[in-house]
Amino acid sequence: MGEPAGIGPEAAVAAWHALGGKIGKRALKLVGDAKAFHDIPANALIESHALGAPVRMGHADPANTHAVVDAIDTAVAMAVQGAAAAVVTAPIHKASLLQGGFEFAGHTEYLQKITQAPRAVMMLAGGGLRVVPLTIHIPISEVPRRISEVAIVETGEIILQALKRDFGIAKPRLAISGLNPHAGEEGEIGPEERDIIAPAAQALSAEGTVFGPLPADTMFHEEARARYDAALCMYHDQALIPLKTLAFWDGVNVTLGLPIVRTSPDHGTALDIAGKGRADPRSMIAAIRMAAEIADARFGL
Repeated sequence: MGEPAGIGPEAAVAAWHALGGKIGKRALKLVGDAKAFHDIPANALIESHALGAPVRMGHADPANTHAVVDAIDTAVAMAVQGAAAAVVTAPIHKASLLQGGFEFAGHTEYLQKITQAPRAVMMLAGGGLRVVPLTIHIPISEVPRRISEVAIVETGEIILQALKRDFGIAKPRLAISGLNPHAGEEGEIGPEERDIIAPAAQALSAEGTVFGPLPADTMFHEEARARYDAALCMYHDQALIPLKTLAFWDGVNVTLGLPIVRTSPDHGTALDIAGKGRADPRSMIAAIRMAAEIADARFGL
């Protein structure tokens, strides 16, 4: 369901209809309070906790926090139990949830907690590009302190494993960005590349073909993208700006490292257009299709 006052439920319903209520041989189910959705048959809905307040489109209400979170919990529990092949989440409104007592920075952190995964990794995919930010929803001033050789190696291992298991790439290639301009210029513009990122890249080379640290400003042109299957970047915008430039309308968020398959559209709640019939379902459709492809690769049918 995601944020009921945003475009998530509208995009989910549009995607459900566009795909005819199924993806391959699997039925598509909408999870949440029936009042969040419109124009769907009763058998398409799995009801979770009721909304705490009436929905005012475009106005996220913290009183609905429990309902939003319970929809996530319900879908994840089904996937953990094997009753669902994958979970596709609609966007949540983080500020509203935090005001309602939610204690996590976003979906990724919460999904790691409730599935008891050692590390959850956010990958964005679309436009022929796959990117992973090492650090996610933190202030840019905190990024250098959060970069460590251990974090890069653990994240890189999860990416390489997922490229093999979920994306069918037998010999995956991973590019790793630097943190500083020109990848630090051999320590002249910062020590992180020399002291942390390069040793981590070397440690990962046993798992696959690994390049880096590379200057982030030359990693994403067409010829550069052809040399790798995924890029590990040091912070949120370093990864998401190129992805959203190439695939703003059909980018997909994939959470790696979980015991379940989870994807989501790569957009927010768009409160400014919610309820106006302007929600574009392309990213939601792409998220559903990618979830099904990964589920097929992992579990078959």
